[in-house]
Amino acid sequence: MTTAFDDAILSLALARVAEEAALACRPLIGRGDEKAADQAAVNAMREELNKLDIQGTVVIGEGERDEAPMLYIGEEVGSGKGPEVDIALDPLEGTTITAKAMPNALTVISMAPRGTMLHAPDVYMDKLAVGPGYPEDVVSLDMSPTERVEALAKAKGVAPSEITVCVLERPRHEEIIAELRGLGASVYLIGDGDVAGVMHCTDPDATGIDMYMGSGGAPEGVLAAGALKALGGQIWGRLLFRNDDERGRAEKAGITDFDRIYSRDEMVTDDVIFAATGVTQGSLVAGLKPRGDFIETQTLLLRSSTGERRVMTCRHKVA
Repeated sequence: MTTAFDDAILSLALARVAEEAALACRPLIGRGDEKAADQAAVNAMREELNKLDIQGTVVIGEGERDEAPMLYIGEEVGSGKGPEVDIALDPLEGTTITAKAMPNALTVISMAPRGTMLHAPDVYMDKLAVGPGYPEDVVSLDMSPTERVEALAKAKGVAPSEITVCVLERPRHEEIIAELRGLGASVYLIGDGDVAGVMHCTDPDATGIDMYMGSGGAPEGVLAAGALKALGGQIWGRLLFRNDDERGRAEKAGITDFDRIYSRDEMVTDDVIFAATGVTQGSLVAGLKPRGDFIETQTLLLRSSTGERRVMTCRHKVA
């Protein structure tokens, strides 16, 4: 008999997983060692996951099995008892951010019933996201950047110059950035962390960001879709392949239509829980803070089944 997916109980356990991964990164903030920070988060997250009574499979992880020492795609985690679940994770979203002690580094993890998350290979994905409250398919990946901004501005009842778009600052996005600025839209550039970038669209009154667009990691696209399924909002993604090896990875994951555009509910087809803990100070959650003999964490915890959004502050005794 299969154990039911109890998202209420598992969500609190998932928050603890994200917190422990963040705490493991604390000694490495600002130390300039991206790999060490990422490995510390991976080790802590894996250790905590294996304490849970789940039959978990990592569907979005640190890369392919031969390229990642831990938490690779396909790795089994948990005690082997309890519900069968898919797990998507980024033990440290923002390794460079952490190494440089810059804002918005997070530990991120989500969980859903087995077989309900897109097994996205470790390739690029063209992404487009907006927050809640708009008509379905108000914008699309087939539109130009100009058409997207104009359509969203019309739906919002403002001029295109009042739309702010979040874009990863990469050479491949120079034409998009120039087109947006030529239209008069504001461009919010980020150096890393596009899960957080997408999530900023869900609360434009607080973040000032209306839309996210551009290419980034496909795994992060699935993680972002899980967050938006709980927070509200729309996201679309299309996998991008640079060579036959990457197409082969997609085929191994069961993907045969290489041009398909995935909506939010096609990337995550069932209820999902999502947790993100701040490592460095951010606009979504606060970073790690020393409080005497304690370290304070702040975690965003989401449940799509109820729409619950918790911001949890916890003080952890320093060992």
